Amino acid sequence: MFLFSWFESTVQVGKLQDLINRSKMARCRGRFVCPVILYKGKHICRSATLAGWGELYGRTGYNYIFSGGSDDAWADAEDISEEDSALRNADSQLFDKVRGHDIKLLRYLSVRYICDLMVENKKVKFGLNVTSSEKVDKAQRYADFTLLSIPYPGCEFFKEYKDRDYTAEGLIFNWKQDYVDAPLSIPVSLTQSLNIDWSEYQSWDLVQQTQNYLKLLISIINSDDDSGLLVHCISGWDRTPLFISLLRLSLWADGLIHASLEPSEILYLTVAYDWFLFGHMLVDRLSKGEEIFFFCFNFLKHITSEEFSAVKSQRRKSLPPGFTLEEICMLQQRDRGSTTSLSSDFSLGLESSPGAAGSFTYEAVELMPAGAQAQAAWRKSCASSPQAVLWTRAQQSEDRLLSTGMVEVKSSSSSSSTHSDNFLRIGSSPLEVPKSRLVTASDRESRLEEVRSAFLASYSRTIGLKAVPPSPSGAIGGLLEQFVRGVGLRGSSTL
Repeated sequence: MFLFSWFESTVQVGKLQDLINRSKMARCRGRFVCPVILYKGKHICRSATLAGWGELYGRTGYNYIFSGGSDDAWADAEDISEEDSALRNADSQLFDKVRGHDIKLLRYLSVRYICDLMVENKKVKFGLNVTSSEKVDKAQRYADFTLLSIPYPGCEFFKEYKDRDYTAEGLIFNWKQDYVDAPLSIPVSLTQSLNIDWSEYQSWDLVQQTQNYLKLLISIINSDDDSGLLVHCISGWDRTPLFISLLRLSLWADGLIHASLEPSEILYLTVAYDWFLFGHMLVDRLSKGEEIFFFCFNFLKHITSEEFSAVKSQRRKSLPPGFTLEEICMLQQRDRGSTTSLSSDFSLGLESSPGAAGSFTYEAVELMPAGAQAQAAWRKSCASSPQAVLWTRAQQSEDRLLSTGMVEVKSSSSSSSTHSDNFLRIGSSPLEVPKSRLVTASDRESRLEEVRSAFLASYSRTIGLKAVPPSPSGAIGGLLEQFVRGVGLRGSSTL
């Protein structure tokens, strides 16, 4: 069963604030787990990685002193018996308490999947471990979560992207560097449906790596369970906003979230919220040539196809059990213009949306199993029908069908209750369902291209692309070349 409906979070603000206040010391720079997207009732969250002992002691000590001895990270923790205290050292007790609060927050947000983008197990500076991560927690406190190690190059690598004239194709990260010690690790159950050879990840260029990781995240949030997702890197202000922003824009392009926003509005939202509000230091990154921010929005051209669409799998899930999409289309053709339907047991109606072209309104849908005999009889009656021939000629695509409207199968008023119980029923929910705008593959592409074009135009006007070499044709020619690049029209190495 699949419901097109509006999901509301059951989180209580007061409870969430309390958990955040207690858990913030568990993560690097105090950047706690924060829910940023609500999709199908699931919280998509972001944070920094776990804090190491140095930061943890420093921050808790500082807070304890300047809070008058009432640091919230220690408040209301579970009591530890004297015997336990004798067996544990001070480090273990502190980590138990602080990370215990972090785990409580994750569970409160129903987070099950934790995607770690770090290429290290622990971040090391000056020979000291300054951060940790869930995957190397010695006490295995996060063993109940599904941990995914999906190492992704840090912002420093994007200087190479800029130096290569903003070309990501063929740009491969050097996995042989000494500090890189976190291998890719994904449960097999999460990779079976993706048709990706994950063992080849070290040979992927930046485009393919980003595409495959995004496919993985979309697959996780589209799973049948109600579990949420946490994405983090080290500090959570470069790689994390990259994937959170791509997720938000991809779901928006499918019409699944922020359906009322125009391209310029969703661009403003993700730039201001996903990047700047969470601390992306654009000026610092630009001064070093680490243009991961530019890469994010320029990368939209690589995720326009339907293989990145969250709608594709939803459409297949929403089909009536026992029937294929083609058979539903044939049923529509067969029933159109007729006053009676198959065995007078159910009829087919088509609801058109009063909205704009390419969008339509869904009501909550409930699918009941259809009788096997009814399905077999229908298929047999359709085998030689003119509509079957018409279908083979038309070959309407799944996208074309669903962009036209919603198929509704309902009991005929002339049928008896005994018969109607064996057939499909699709009824509306007693609760009002907000409008969801589902788009075709071509709509998705155009929507993402509009966002990318708006970004490039704004970026070109305000910042410019620093990698453009001095033009031999002089200053005017260089300015024109930069403008052409800014709007994505340069011929030899298009953005």
